[in-house]
Amino acid sequence: MKNINQYIDQVFAPTDDILLHVLNSIKEKGMRSISVSPASGKLLTMLVAMKGATQVLEIGALGGFSGICLARGFGQEGHLTSLELEPAFAELAQRNVTLAGFDEQVTYITGPALDSLAKLKAEGKTYDFFFIDADKGNYKNYLNECIALASPGAIIVADNVLAGGSVAETTAVPKRYTAQMKEFNEYAAIHPHLESILVPVGDGMTVSQVKK
Repeated sequence: MKNINQYIDQVFAPTDDILLHVLNSIKEKGMRSISVSPASGKLLTMLVAMKGATQVLEIGALGGFSGICLARGFGQEGHLTSLELEPAFAELAQRNVTLAGFDEQVTYITGPALDSLAKLKAEGKTYDFFFIDADKGNYKNYLNECIALASPGAIIVADNVLAGGSVAETTAVPKRYTAQMKEFNEYAAIHPHLESILVPVGDGMTVSQVKK
């Protein structure tokens, strides 16, 4: 799996200078290097563009790598709302998306994501694309909140759903969230309001579309 992902990254998604800067800034701040893979980032860009999404919601900003990839999909026509628990992470992400040219198109909201999602729902907000990459124990809760905020036909993408391959490979070393990812994948697969598929890029992405 690792060799396959390295091949995909090298051939289809070589990391450009801006994204390399983001990765380096994360390391310099002593933050965990857990951004999406280059290929996963390119997939996000392509999915946003193919959907024609203009209102995008991200749960989990870290240093802004995925945020930049999402914003590249909507160009000058869209807006990204990014929810991040840690203010320091949101500040770094804001600096990085500004460097990438999207400073006026991204809004960061700090604090527990479920609280922020409840506020957005109360305000009547809707979105046509969602990306979930935060605490794994809340993935099912995040998915349900995204559905409640979704416009018809919206796309919801969740990262790390393979848990290093441990959801399927008995020889893979289990992660602390392996069972949670198995449960999430099964939940998304049979959810009555979704059509879903797992794409084995990076650490796996479950891609769902909200039924119209």
